[in-house]
Amino acid sequence: MESAFKVFVVDDDPAVRSIICAILEPDYPVDAFESAEACAAQLETTHPDLILLDINLPDDDGFSLLREIRRQSEVGVIMVTGKGEEVDRIVALELGADDYVVKPFNMRELFARAKNLLRRTLALRKLRQDEPVIQFAGWTLNVPRRTLLSPSNEDVRLTQFEFELLLTLARNPGCVLSRDSLIDRVGGRDRAPNDRTIDVLVGRIRRKIEANPKDPRIVITVQGVGYVLAA
Repeated sequence: MESAFKVFVVDDDPAVRSIICAILEPDYPVDAFESAEACAAQLETTHPDLILLDINLPDDDGFSLLREIRRQSEVGVIMVTGKGEEVDRIVALELGADDYVVKPFNMRELFARAKNLLRRTLALRKLRQDEPVIQFAGWTLNVPRRTLLSPSNEDVRLTQFEFELLLTLARNPGCVLSRDSLIDRVGGRDRAPNDRTIDVLVGRIRRKIEANPKDPRIVITVQGVGYVLAA
C-alpha cells in the first residue's frame, strides 16, 4: 500500500530537492518542482498524498500555494523551510500545514515525519465502513467518509489533523482533554516547549464551526488545562 502513495516536493533549491527525493524515493514515488506555478499546474491532474513545501519560492511564496491547496484538498502538507521563526510556524499551521520542519534538517527525522503523516492517511482510509457518524450541536462527523456536515447539510472541508482533533473531542463530549493528550492522539509528533499546535488547530476548527469564533460555544477552553466539546 505504501508504494501507492504519491509525494510532491516543492523547493527552488536543486540541492535540497535532490536530498529530499533521495530520502523518499526508495519508498515512495516523488515528483519535484522548483516553483509554485509548476506544482499548481500538476495539481490540476495529479492528486498527491503528501506535499513537502518550501516557503521561499521564486514565483510565489509557499504560504500562497498552501492557501490555494487548502481551498481544494486535505492532502498532507509538511513545510520544509529555512524560516525558523515561531510566527512563520504559526502562520503555516493556521493556513493548514500539518507539520513544520526547519532547514537544515535531519534526513532520518524528515523521513520519519513524512512516513508518519502518510501512515495516518492510510489509517483513515482503512476506517471501518460501519463506524457510526457522530453528531454534535447539529453538526455531523461521518467517520468512514471523513466528512463534516453543517446543520444546513453543507460540506465543510477539514484537514487531516483538524478532522482527527475534532473527532477526538467529539468522541469524548463533556470530557476535558489536556493539550498534551490531544497532541499525542492527533499529532503523533515530538513536543517542543510551549508547543502551540493544538491551540492553532482549535482556532482553525472554531473558524469553521462556531457562529462566533471569538466567543466559542462548542469547543471550549478550560484555562490551564485544555479543551472540551461542550455540545
